[in-house]
Amino acid sequence: MTHSAILGGDTARLVLRPLAIEDAPRIQQIFPHWEIVRHLHNRIPWPYPPDGAENFLRGHALPAIERGDEWHWGLRLNSAPDEIIGAISLVRAEANNRGFWLGLDYHGQGLMSEAADWANDYWFNVLGFDVLRVSKSAANTASRKISQRQGMRLIGQELRHYVGGPAASEIWELTAAEWRGR
Repeated sequence: MTHSAILGGDTARLVLRPLAIEDAPRIQQIFPHWEIVRHLHNRIPWPYPPDGAENFLRGHALPAIERGDEWHWGLRLNSAPDEIIGAISLVRAEANNRGFWLGLDYHGQGLMSEAADWANDYWFNVLGFDVLRVSKSAANTASRKISQRQGMRLIGQELRHYVGGPAASEIWELTAAEWRGR
């Protein structure tokens, strides 16, 4: 799948568009906050450099999209479709297929649950994968609640390294049949 072939979509309140280099300034503005990054994988540089978003897009996300290994979308409110408020990604990997972040002003509104439901549909129904696994910091209770509401099962625990340091990590799993049978 090529970058131009990635489909976008809508939820009740969100527009999901594939990330583009033009998104870097807005991501740079709203992403580098401790409350957002502390539970993310430690490959994210901290403190976040002034060109961190552009480097991520040019050096990682856009090439991975072109290879067909990853799919990255910017989240935008239907009421403001030109302004990114967060992002969600799907990744072809063994134990961590979905990741996301949301700007601080948008936490606690159920927006990421909508985006995660949309991404699960994409993973199973567009990309055709049979199993979705997500890894998360055990301390990230908001992310855990999304997995629980989606019917995921906790299948493992391990130590992982996050921006906030080493921490207990949980691996959650959902099959296509379970997702479709909800």
